[in-house]
Amino acid sequence: MFYRNRDKLQKISVKTGIIFSRIGLTPNQWTFSAAIPALAGFYFLVDGDFILASVFFLASFFIDLVDGAVAKVTGKETKRGAYFDTIMDRYVEFLVLFGFILIELPAFVLPSTAWIMLTLFGSFMTTYAKAAASEKKIVEKELKGGLLERAERLILLFIGVLAAAFNPLYLVYVLIVLSFLTNVTALQRMYYALRG
Repeated sequence: MFYRNRDKLQKISVKTGIIFSRIGLTPNQWTFSAAIPALAGFYFLVDGDFILASVFFLASFFIDLVDGAVAKVTGKETKRGAYFDTIMDRYVEFLVLFGFILIELPAFVLPSTAWIMLTLFGSFMTTYAKAAASEKKIVEKELKGGLLERAERLILLFIGVLAAAFNPLYLVYVLIVLSFLTNVTALQRMYYALRG
């Protein structure tokens, strides 16, 4: 979804990179620092303070945007940096979903843990569908796009955590949406890869 508007987002990214590059942190330091508010968000999530959890998760998600923007405007984009960023992204996303397992959520059709696991699997497969296509060399360019990329997943996760402050069932509804859309996106990417 955001991939279709990448030109507009690119301009915003450049401005963001210029502003935050003045702080003096390297792109990798920005990447690592995203884990700090994510851990704080995890703590408050498990503690049942969904408002503070959503605030810290939002901060972590924002910092995740900053590292790439800073790397671009400072000319410090590297394959190692991109790799490190990708790995840290997975850890942060897992931390949020793992936190959901540790709190008491109501069932809706299926137990909440089933929706969490389906979301986790769909998120993993979305990433793996892209990585496997590159590894097997069946695509010339890196697979991008799809119904629900990471940015959209993070937005929905943030909305879910915030909504849980009003009613935990709202978070379950968000997880149901995520469980379907992440897996649809994985199938989309598999189709794109096989289509060539």
